[in-house]
Amino acid sequence: MKNTATYEEEDITVVSGKGQVVIPQSLRVRLGLKPKTKLIVYGYKDAVIMKKMDIPDIVKDLKSIYQKVDARAAKYGKLSSEEINDIVQKYRK
Repeated sequence: MKNTATYEEEDITVVSGKGQVVIPQSLRVRLGLKPKTKLIVYGYKDAVIMKKMDIPDIVKDLKSIYQKVDARAAKYGKLSSEEINDIVQKYRK
């Protein structure tokens, strides 16, 4: 079986008294980890696995939905709750 994972050279980090771990700078840069980036943490056997969470930009999403609702309301007049819900559902797909 072919191993498709790519690994960088290992590094050593230390768990602080508060349980904090410093992620090496080379990994932070490569993975785009900035302060306040959310990570999912798994424990597997004797390993700790961290995965970057991609959280959608809710403000941007809401602004886009509002623009679609406003554009449609300007064209067709006041929208019903059902019509607004349809726009939101289509946006989520």
